[in-house]
Amino acid sequence: MRRPLVAAAFAAALFSAVSSGPALAADTIRALAPTWVGFAPALVANTLGYYAEEGLSVDFKFEDDRSNVLAAYARGDIEVDMRTVGEHQGRPRDASTPGVIIGTIDISVGGDGVVSDGSIATVADLKGKTVAVEPNIPARLLLQMALAKEGLSLKDVALKEIATADTLAVFADESVAAVGTYEPFMSQAVKAVTNRNPKILVSSKDAPGLITDIITARQDDLAANPEKYKKFLRGIYRAVDFYKKDPAKFAELAAPFYGLTAAEVTEIIDSSLAYTTYEEAATFIGTKAAPGTLYPLFDEVMKLNLDYGAADTKLEAAQQIDPSVVTGLFDGAKR
Repeated sequence: MRRPLVAAAFAAALFSAVSSGPALAADTIRALAPTWVGFAPALVANTLGYYAEEGLSVDFKFEDDRSNVLAAYARGDIEVDMRTVGEHQGRPRDASTPGVIIGTIDISVGGDGVVSDGSIATVADLKGKTVAVEPNIPARLLLQMALAKEGLSLKDVALKEIATADTLAVFADESVAAVGTYEPFMSQAVKAVTNRNPKILVSSKDAPGLITDIITARQDDLAANPEKYKKFLRGIYRAVDFYKKDPAKFAELAAPFYGLTAAEVTEIIDSSLAYTTYEEAATFIGTKAAPGTLYPLFDEVMKLNLDYGAADTKLEAAQQIDPSVVTGLFDGAKR
């Protein structure tokens, strides 16, 4: 089932396509993010007219290939990227790579993981077997952590690199013992490939708080147009507020972007993620004088990425997190 990819095309059509060029003026943001329901507030904010109220135009497109996102950042084709902390840190990023963290949007509480054949009783049973996973996604980090607990590493499995969107087709191949993936693909694999008695072997439930999705911005455009990023985050956190007040309507508005039903969106949210409110984001990001809880989390994930070979450069949280946008975000503004 490839409905999320159809939805990606729909979203790209609804929000005008991301075009090539330098950083834009104070009224436009071009953004890329994976096909993950955790980013739905950025889409629903547009539907609810929150960006329009701010005089802001947001061009949003799904892009699951990290290399394409980094290339777009480097060319100046986009101003915003949304990914996990771990993906943000992954190679080939170094201290000069565009993108600084300005906010959080959700925490994975089961939405990332490894689906395995029913014959795999524990992670140790993967030794010598084929495991498929995309580079630099949260499931890969979770898999590495789980293998390490068993005294194993990725060198002990036959690693097959895939695109996460191909989860179903890959898992249908019985020569593949397990697939690292994320929602909605993870649930789809469990429900669709029933002949393999599939199960979720590892998930982000096993590492609470570790998989946090962030919002990053180009440093040059943020410096030139700081107010538009405040407008953008206000729209997102107002959409999170809307979800808290009316989750059923939120799911109804989000569903078309992902090619899912409202019930499926609700199931994914309830079982997989927690959106961060403005107050929670402010606690994560902190201020210049009092750095937030994201700083030690950043350092913890950085160490894991370096230890497991997912990153080449040790990045410093203080240089990678900019609290200026979140600080006082709603002062004098509509909430």
